[in-house]
Amino acid sequence: MNPIAQKSGLSVVGLLVAGGCALGPAVAAQAAPAPTASTSSSQTERSTERVLGIDYQAQPNFYYCGPAATRMALSAQGRALSQDEVAKLLGTTEAGTPSALDTTRVLNELTGGKYRTTEIRDSVARPDQVEQLRRDVLAAVDAGRPVVANIKGTTVDTDGNPHSYEGGHYLTLVGYRDGGDSIRVADPADPALGEYWMSLPKVANWIAERGYSS
Repeated sequence: MNPIAQKSGLSVVGLLVAGGCALGPAVAAQAAPAPTASTSSSQTERSTERVLGIDYQAQPNFYYCGPAATRMALSAQGRALSQDEVAKLLGTTEAGTPSALDTTRVLNELTGGKYRTTEIRDSVARPDQVEQLRRDVLAAVDAGRPVVANIKGTTVDTDGNPHSYEGGHYLTLVGYRDGGDSIRVADPADPALGEYWMSLPKVANWIAERGYSS
């Protein structure tokens, strides 16, 4: 059995689940810095910025973060579903969306089966788990597949804006730059900002004790 599903009853509410998907505070948008010109092929590769086009749509209530994040990932792959349709497939209720296993299952049902679930079981992501997330985000984005991440806690993006989801949340990872040192996040609970950049270790630690679909 997948270790994600083997957790105790607490996992359904407190670990891999969005919990309430509480809506976060609106934050003023700030422009992301332009990529720096490179002078060598290795520098060019490292500074490459790749961001997938999505149909951004905010979650309409406190518990639809899973459907909203999954729907955004589907929109980048030409699948136009409503949040209600995705919520039904995910089994979302007012308690949230059960786990990253469900986002993976629905993404595979609708896009051809290339997604897999990865769990970060530790309370803080180990270096190897951070690097695994880097590889997974780069491979998925390069293949045109946004990543859906189940996160919890509070952290700060590269512009200094705080993002707090102590009860849990789902996000869509839609791009990367600087070799994956920074990850582009599409946040369905933050329509004022919509998307923002966050450092790779902070994203990994946000996912800690939960999982992601890539």
